[in-house]
Amino acid sequence: MNGPLADRIRPDTLDHVVGQKHLIGEGKVLHRLISSGTIPNMIFYGPSGTGKTTIANIAAKTSHKKLYKLNATNASVSDIKAIIKDLDTLENSGGVLLYLDEIQNFNKKQQQSLLEFIENGSITLIASTTENPYFYIYNAILSRATVFEFLPLSPEDIKQAVLRGMNLLSEELSVKIGAEDEALDFIAQTSSGDVRKALNTLELCVMSAQLDEKANLTISVDFVEQCTNKKAFRHDKDGDSHYDVISAFQKSIRGSDPDAAVHYLARLIAGGDLMIICRRLMVIAAEDIGMAYPQAIAITKACVDCALQLGLPEARIPLCEAVLLLATAPKTNSAIVAIDAALSDINSMDTGDVPKHLKDAHYGGAKKMGRGLTYQYPHSFPNNYVEQQYLPDRIRNKKYYQPGTNKNEQTIQKYWEQVKGKKGENG
Repeated sequence: MNGPLADRIRPDTLDHVVGQKHLIGEGKVLHRLISSGTIPNMIFYGPSGTGKTTIANIAAKTSHKKLYKLNATNASVSDIKAIIKDLDTLENSGGVLLYLDEIQNFNKKQQQSLLEFIENGSITLIASTTENPYFYIYNAILSRATVFEFLPLSPEDIKQAVLRGMNLLSEELSVKIGAEDEALDFIAQTSSGDVRKALNTLELCVMSAQLDEKANLTISVDFVEQCTNKKAFRHDKDGDSHYDVISAFQKSIRGSDPDAAVHYLARLIAGGDLMIICRRLMVIAAEDIGMAYPQAIAITKACVDCALQLGLPEARIPLCEAVLLLATAPKTNSAIVAIDAALSDINSMDTGDVPKHLKDAHYGGAKKMGRGLTYQYPHSFPNNYVEQQYLPDRIRNKKYYQPGTNKNEQTIQKYWEQVKGKKGENG
């Protein structure tokens, strides 16, 4: 067993890579490029342990180019010169693919030393970075490469890799290895989307566990806690406790209790499921704050993006910022009430046809069919408003949106009451 488990289990085909289906799923751009063997210059951007090196290795294999690997944290210009010296050798007649890890650690001069060879096609560059490439990679490199963003892996994706790792370790050690479901969930959830971290945890547990009386090995959640010095986020087989905390998390924010909201955020962070926190925060921003403070969703999205890029433990900071913002923001559920009421009508009744004056009239014969004839263009009227019917006849007087009592919606309502009160003058 030479090398870490993550290296020994590294997939050699795209079919065995977990996660990143937005890039390597069937029919996706990166999948098509790698399958064709025509590899362009690329930059892989995303957190550690998300498959950047693995996919670069597979790309090199399909391209039939000689693969060189450098890590910019300890490589220098002399290392690049050594590769350049080998370009004209028989061994490299098919071309060279250079995988440059952590390219953000190369300065401008070091990055520029590659330009000539990237331009003439002698070197195909695949660079990886955990930092935003548009901040850390020079434009001359960026303009000659395509950026692909890698996302943190979901606990479900990581669990697949952990199970595969268990099978390999079982073969290598000639020992039957099992694990409690809760232990596997704990490893997957506390890895922060990093499959390498999860496999390192698994290997540590296996190598330090004791065999039972049948010479088998079973990994319990308690033992994983000992190995990682972390407490498991406990939940029963049906996940009731887990979803109870999520429910309490949203209800505390909805109830404007920042202290309780931070408490339940801490519980979810301890469970390590970063993705479910981020998804829930986005829902809360739209469902519970909504029109009372419309900017909240944009700020929350920025905090979520920051958290996903940082990974845990640093992600706790922007996540807490988002929680405190949402918990202390004014509240309204007017958006969800409006859309649910509209959907209820769509699903339960025939709401009727679109009014003729609103139908598309940008084609020959539309006027003969009476379409668009009486439509009035609001921007041609004062305050960009003119009274006309928009809803179908059958529900023409239906009201879906009821403004909340918060300051923002009340201000908007007063504005439109003032504008619409002048409809006689406008029309």
